Amino acid sequence: LSGTAKLSLERRTTNTSEGTWYEVGLGACGYNDTDSDPIVAISAEIYGSGGYCNQWVEITNTDNGKTASGQVRDKCPSCDSGSLDMSFSLFEQLSTLDTGRIPISWYFT
Repeated sequence: LSGTAKLSLERRTTNTSEGTWYEVGLGACGYNDTDSDPIVAISAEIYGSGGYCNQWVEITNTDNGKTASGQVRDKCPSCDSGSLDMSFSLFEQLSTLDTGRIPISWYFT
């Protein structure tokens, strides 16, 4: 597939996995972000060489239906393939930090 066709196919793909939160800072994409920014770290497997840096994702907590958008600015070496690690502020739009892990579905927008 060409790059454009591949990207549009991937944008239609909904991933189902789990979401966690972490303290953001200097991410793998080279930006220094803060916990109040809507930041997403994707698995190292999906991150690859950084082609998804600055892409936006729409994330839904499949337990409560809450949805939020975040920007890919980091990679998560310990995440399973489809899992996302989120900044505090982004995670709190979906659940409470006390929850720790939530079931999610997400896709690139």
